[in-house]
Amino acid sequence: MRRAITSLVVVAVLGGTALAGPLGPVPGGREDRFRAANELARVGDYPKAVGGYAALAGSGAESASLYWNWAQAASARGASGEAIWALLRARELEPGDRAVTRDIQRLRESLNLDPAEIAPESRRLHLDLLAALLLALSVGVHGLARLGRGPRAAAAAAGVLFALGLAAAAVPFAGSFARPTAAVVQRGAPLFDAASPAAEPTGSLREGEVVPVLEASGVWLRVEDNAGARGWARSADVRRLDRAPQPPD
Repeated sequence: MRRAITSLVVVAVLGGTALAGPLGPVPGGREDRFRAANELARVGDYPKAVGGYAALAGSGAESASLYWNWAQAASARGASGEAIWALLRARELEPGDRAVTRDIQRLRESLNLDPAEIAPESRRLHLDLLAALLLALSVGVHGLARLGRGPRAAAAAAGVLFALGLAAAAVPFAGSFARPTAAVVQRGAPLFDAASPAAEPTGSLREGEVVPVLEASGVWLRVEDNAGARGWARSADVRRLDRAPQPPD
């Protein structure tokens, strides 16, 4: 019964947005294929609908509306990680759209993910704040030392605090240079110790989590999860956010 209600809700959503999409038309004269994919979603054939959206995106017909509808179809078939990935791609194309933001929030909560787990850049905020605090303390201690209100060692302490502040600031600064990210689209996606089919699994990734991509090798991505664990994952399980998906075979 719950599945039927979910399907009806998604069909209603897609039915109201299918022809134009909530965020604008699909470019490149591929509207008929977009409508066909939406029709498949409307009748509940979500796997084929997703296949249609993937083929369009892989051919270069990316748009926020395509990814938004893709997310609805993926969510309806229980692929919440894939839905989050599609919504994040839509947000890349239409950063200010509130409907996308609301859906991302809803899916994040349904997967019990912390905000930092879908926004790796927010993890650097703690280091930014620490760096600012250390630099402020170094200025204060140095000022006291110059006024003669502190021991001579205060000047040395100020120097140490300043160095620590610069070190803390260097980490988020270095990470700001366009490190790509990817979303975990597969539930229980394994993390391996090497980029090889014969590699041993060392753990698993949380569905929907967004992870920095440290390295790429063929169909493998080396990533780091929110807990700091690093390893290799299949690109089919962890989908990059900085590029369109490859056309299906």
